[in-house]
Amino acid sequence: MSTITTSPPKPANLVKPRPRRERGTAVRGRLLTWFAYSIFLFLYLPILILVIYSFNANKVVGVWTGFTTDWYRVLFNNQAMISAFKVSMWVATWSTLISTVLGTLAAISLERYRYRGKLPFDAVMYLPIIIPDIVMALSALLFFVIVAIPLSRYTILIAHVAFNISFVAVIVRSRLADMDRNLEEAAADLGANEWTAFRRVTLPLLMPAIVSGALLAFTLSLDDFVITFFVSGPGSTTLPVRVYSMIKFGVTPEVNAISTLMLLGSTFLVVLSLVLQRRS
Repeated sequence: MSTITTSPPKPANLVKPRPRRERGTAVRGRLLTWFAYSIFLFLYLPILILVIYSFNANKVVGVWTGFTTDWYRVLFNNQAMISAFKVSMWVATWSTLISTVLGTLAAISLERYRYRGKLPFDAVMYLPIIIPDIVMALSALLFFVIVAIPLSRYTILIAHVAFNISFVAVIVRSRLADMDRNLEEAAADLGANEWTAFRRVTLPLLMPAIVSGALLAFTLSLDDFVITFFVSGPGSTTLPVRVYSMIKFGVTPEVNAISTLMLLGSTFLVVLSLVLQRRS
């Protein structure tokens, strides 16, 4: 007959204490976590307050008197705001189409080919991402003044294409760097010429990155204020510039309403762009 033996419990004074280094690491981890939460709260709490007060029944911002959606109705009946929205959509759409094509071609050129002047061209491609918006705005304005181009929606379009190309090229180029060249070589071994291999193999593999870059370009163009403010002319007021002109006369719930709609649209496009980049 077998007997089951159990070891006696260890005395409390023999329990190994937690090392001081581990305790310090845990404390630092909690401090960093709360610090991160504080930063996000500092950044996004004002945005949340703006969204809430876009439904305020009182015209005085900061005095809550009740819930209403009347400011959104007033916004949709504002012809000046609708006109500015149409200009913004026109500029964003065309700048996205042009910059997506040019940015994709630039990415393929920089990633797949070697030629004289590639290094300077590669460096210049990153300038719109690195330099401040105010510098690019002044540069674009000076260029249009020198070549005697009147400021209009077309000058806004040219300026937006100039900085959107870089963002599209960076996203597409990162996808090209991770692609397996053996797939294209296999298509060539099966009898496909260079154009057929690009159309049937390379382009479908690049499409998620191209769409992601296009969505990011559309968002940047739709939200841009600094560059647009400098290169816009009479009759070419975009939505951000229109909102700025309204703020100069006082913030109203109507401004909060249009800001909320712009926030939702921009957030949706950015999230969609990130999802497509992860899937690619």
